[in-house]
Amino acid sequence: MTVQDVVLNARLYLVLALGVIAGVSALAALVHAVSTRADAFTAVDAQSKTFWVALLAGSNVLIWLFVIGGLGMMVLFLVGVVASMVYIVDVRVRVDEILNRNWFRKLG
Repeated sequence: MTVQDVVLNARLYLVLALGVIAGVSALAALVHAVSTRADAFTAVDAQSKTFWVALLAGSNVLIWLFVIGGLGMMVLFLVGVVASMVYIVDVRVRVDEILNRNWFRKLG
C-alpha cells in the first residue's frame, strides 16, 4: 500500500463520515418538523409545516444518495445540507422558543 492509497482512503472515509453526520442531522431535523404542530410554523413567520417536511424529506434523500453513491453528487449533497441546516439553525430555534421545548440544547 502506497502513501497515495492511504491518502485516498483517508479522504474517502472522511467524506463518508461527514456524509453520515449530515444525514443523521437531516434525519433529526425531519423528525423534529414532523413532530411539531403546524400552527407553530406560521406563528414564527416561517413557511408551512408541509413545506418544511417536504424540503427536509428531499434533503434526506439527497444526502443519503450521496453517502451511498459517492462523490459524483456533491452539488446535490450540498443543497441537502444547506436546506437542513437552515431548518436546524433558524426555524427549529424559533419554533422551540414558541413551544417552550429544548431539542438539541443543554439541560440546566
